[in-house]
Amino acid sequence: MKITEETVSHVARLARLAMPEAERSLLAPQLSDILEYAESLQQVDLDGVIPTSHPFEQTNVLREDEVRPSLSRDAALANAPETEAGQVRVPAVLEGGGGA
Repeated sequence: MKITEETVSHVARLARLAMPEAERSLLAPQLSDILEYAESLQQVDLDGVIPTSHPFEQTNVLREDEVRPSLSRDAALANAPETEAGQVRVPAVLEGGGGA
């Protein structure tokens, strides 16, 4: 598909973009090349090719869960601005939250 400067101007107007003439004359052949390349990709024979979401097979590499020492509750809450009943107290963010 051949993109002309008039087409670029029309699309720029629709998108409400100010585009100088020099930029239009530069952009038109570039857009034409992009569309020609996309058209050539449509001609690739994909018979027998299994559709994939990724080009390479992916495998999750996860470590085993293991119990390790961590902060005590008191140490974790030590820097909280407010606490209540062993939890961090935060201001309500929704109307009618009724609490916290």
